[in-house]
Amino acid sequence: MTLLAVESLSKTFGGGGPGRRERAGVEAVVDLTFGVNAGEFLTIIGPSGCGKSTLLRLLAGLDQPDGGRIVLDGQLLADAAARQGRFGYMPQRDTLLPWRTVLENVILGAELAGGSREAAREEARQLLPLFGLEGFEEAWPSALSGGMRQRAALLRTFLAADDILLLDEPFGALDALTRRVLQRWLLEVRTRFQKTILFITHDIDEALLLGDRVLVFSRRPGRIAAELAVDLPHPRGEETALSGAFLALKREALGVLRF
Repeated sequence: MTLLAVESLSKTFGGGGPGRRERAGVEAVVDLTFGVNAGEFLTIIGPSGCGKSTLLRLLAGLDQPDGGRIVLDGQLLADAAARQGRFGYMPQRDTLLPWRTVLENVILGAELAGGSREAAREEARQLLPLFGLEGFEEAWPSALSGGMRQRAALLRTFLAADDILLLDEPFGALDALTRRVLQRWLLEVRTRFQKTILFITHDIDEALLLGDRVLVFSRRPGRIAAELAVDLPHPRGEETALSGAFLALKREALGVLRF
């Protein structure tokens, strides 16, 4: 069942204003059209600056598109305010607040949404072990490793989202070993809770290991240049990346990215 429908979405930044020499704006994304099924893990790859992050900001209600429609569970979300709070958005940096403990950080989204603070704290305590944070609820962010900070940021996003998680390169700044560990962990969390996820990455292997489907963006302005179905069995790991089916998908993705 289609949970999210993106129809002909476009966004241009900048351009000249009244009284100034007219300048062309920068087209970030053009005519993006795709759907996301409930429970699907959709990964998005493409060159730097091709509008991947812009797409997530448009969905999260942080920017307003110039054209197109965003429909969530059959409901048209016409303005930014209607989209805010409907998606759990995690930007590239973890943005943990240094003056709040881990527990107080992870309930922040639920707290800002107007939910019960005590209910959020209780749910967070129950999930801390699954997110590898048991025993660190009263720790300050400065005491955490990079991987633990990302887990805390993901838990905050998880607690704040009812419908869809939007993850913008959450593992991009981590070392290769930590990244592999968190990839496996994220797949386990996703399998347990059947969350719908849109996940941006620059790493083709990561896109194929995690995703049920991959959207390949063109260079700016971002368009969907290809869509790859990842029909690989779970659980996926290092041995998956050596399989013939995986390598064939990787070659196809690379062929599109090199156009």
